[in-house]
Amino acid sequence: MSIRGSSFLLVSLFGALQGCSSTPRFDDHFGASVRANLSAQVINPAAAANADPVSGMDGAAARAAQERYQRSFNDSSSASGNTLQLVVGNGTK
Repeated sequence: MSIRGSSFLLVSLFGALQGCSSTPRFDDHFGASVRANLSAQVINPAAAANADPVSGMDGAAARAAQERYQRSFNDSSSASGNTLQLVVGNGTK
């Protein structure tokens, strides 16, 4: 085996062994970006302990709005928003 062939074999061996090395610098910080992103999404971690009701729409108005929304899917007399109209030209006859 020539010197060039043995040096290539030696470099290849070190390159292969490099893949098996430990990575303590990366292991110490493994998952840190995920934990940082999760904590950035939390506005108020103690929100579950808050017993004050949310201010906003009263219950009767919210119920009426929700029922009207549900009826809009069953009511066939109302105009459907699924119609397609194509006007070619200026629209006059």
